[in-house]
Amino acid sequence: MCLNLSIMVAAEDIYKIYKQFPNIQTDTRKLQPADLFFGLKGENFNGNLFAEKAIELGAAYAIVDEQVKSPDPQKIIQVENVLKTLQDLAKIHRLQFNIPFLAITGSNGKTTTKELIHAVLSSFFKTYTTRGNLNNHIGIPLTILGIKEDAQMAVIEMGANHLKEIASYCEYTLPTHGIITNCGKAHLEGFGSIEGVRKGKGELFDYLRTNHGTAFVMWDYQYLREMSKGISTIIKYGTSDADLTGIIHQGTPLLSIDITSGSPIKNISTKLVGDYNLSNVLAAAAVGNYFKVPAENMKTALENYTPSNARSQLLEVNSNKIILDAYNANPSSMKAAIENFANIQSNKKILILGAMAELGSESLQEHKNIIELIGQNSWEAVALVGGDFLRIKHPYNHFENSLKAKNWFQEKKFHEAYILIKGSRSMQMERVLEN
Repeated sequence: MCLNLSIMVAAEDIYKIYKQFPNIQTDTRKLQPADLFFGLKGENFNGNLFAEKAIELGAAYAIVDEQVKSPDPQKIIQVENVLKTLQDLAKIHRLQFNIPFLAITGSNGKTTTKELIHAVLSSFFKTYTTRGNLNNHIGIPLTILGIKEDAQMAVIEMGANHLKEIASYCEYTLPTHGIITNCGKAHLEGFGSIEGVRKGKGELFDYLRTNHGTAFVMWDYQYLREMSKGISTIIKYGTSDADLTGIIHQGTPLLSIDITSGSPIKNISTKLVGDYNLSNVLAAAAVGNYFKVPAENMKTALENYTPSNARSQLLEVNSNKIILDAYNANPSSMKAAIENFANIQSNKKILILGAMAELGSESLQEHKNIIELIGQNSWEAVALVGGDFLRIKHPYNHFENSLKAKNWFQEKKFHEAYILIKGSRSMQMERVLEN
């Protein structure tokens, strides 16, 4: 065993190695021979400790920021900071492309919007996008570094829970186009207030304004109009007074839309649940129109897109119809989901809701608001799970976690009912449907 004593290596030199070995891995459990292994560190993990294992598994090189032992020290590359190096590599790679880079952020709907836009653009262009929900300081550079030379479009999702986060992503994503889906009551613990949310998400528009970019703006939202002022090119979408307009034809159980102006498409029948997805579909149509995707391609892409991963999914289980929207939740999205569910025509509707996370000092009041909203309608049954739902007196079923809610759900044996399941990611509300 040898102790690696190599000197620090610059990102530019590592990029030359990356061009030879363009597959990057941060988890040895997923590593394939000839991958580059980046030993990232976090509060609960230290990838440097797995560098030796990565080399044994066939990694071309392991990039570390601590002295590590290895039987093959020539394959150990030491840098000052592995994460910063990964982000620097992403910027170098980004600068190799002269194509549209569309960045998407927002409190609600950004992943669905990203998937819809990717579906539309990839129907006509070679388009790369964020995989799943890899929308943070690690996922975004990995997404950029996964873009190949044949790329014609790139769609990058940006998540954030505190100020200056979106601004930092823009430093290496260098977006040419951008969308803020909305600014709601999400991550209040980090942003502090709804004003903080708008300032944080607005960092994308700040970048586009400074760098002569193009913004796609939901024109129904007055605050987005204000936030986008000064951007050189603004493409408007909404229900009226915009470059592309559309209205809901049918909101439940699946959303269908009538396009009223700005596109040769007249109607779109989606596989999405909820009228709150109207703005997401219109955003994708506006992007498709702007980049001149043929209308038939666009319509087919939007109608064929099938949600997954517990996002606006409509499932039929035995005789029940289940709306599974349990990937995440905040006061804004929870309110929209409940109101949409209330509009469904059924005599037997069940709510199974998990608590909302990252709301800071506003959490208790926001959970009280949701309970008050629930009380405005009649339900066959209501189950509230975990978090601050347990701290509030209410007349509904309450459970400590989703597994206990699952036991209740299975015992009830609901029949021919509509069921809404929603909650923050930490609540894992999809487990209610296990087995």
